[in-house]
Amino acid sequence: MTILILIFAYLIGSIPSGYLAGKWIAAIDLRQIGSGSTGATNVLRHVGKWPALIVFLIDIIKGTIPVLITKNFLLNDYWQVAAGLAAISGHIWPVWLGWKGGKAVATGLGVLLGLAWQVGLACFGIFITILSFSKIVSLSSVIAAISLPILMFIRFHGSDFRLPYIFLSLITMTMILWRHRSNLKRIINKEEPKIGRSH
Repeated sequence: MTILILIFAYLIGSIPSGYLAGKWIAAIDLRQIGSGSTGATNVLRHVGKWPALIVFLIDIIKGTIPVLITKNFLLNDYWQVAAGLAAISGHIWPVWLGWKGGKAVATGLGVLLGLAWQVGLACFGIFITILSFSKIVSLSSVIAAISLPILMFIRFHGSDFRLPYIFLSLITMTMILWRHRSNLKRIINKEEPKIGRSH
């Protein structure tokens, strides 16, 4: 049962919502345009605001559902984290798109909301705050990712310490930073586009 849940988590995480939005609405392949990501930000720049919002919400749900399923089956923290990581991996490396997907920010948020909603909302709040000032989605994502392990430790320390959750926060941060490595170079060179600009 646990193996089936992990397979399901990967498959639901790999649902190419952004890619489908590009194909169905604008007849474009997002992998060949802009950042090459199939995430909501690339959808926003090349498809539209409402499709991007829908993709963002779907990607969040993709991360939340597998975690909630593991909790429903009363599986321990390690299996909950494994399901979350499987969903994130599916989003980043979807089998349907030749292993080229999104950057896992929304799906990672969904996993956090399923595991520890307080941490998820705090990360989202940091993301929105940085975005409101900088207008740069990638910068906001990176700062929120860096804050994740700190927030997770604040939430789960002392008698409530949960090592799997701390482990998840470190792995998720690493994956998001790695997926944004090209964005970081552009940010350093002051070449990263802001919201409202396609390039």
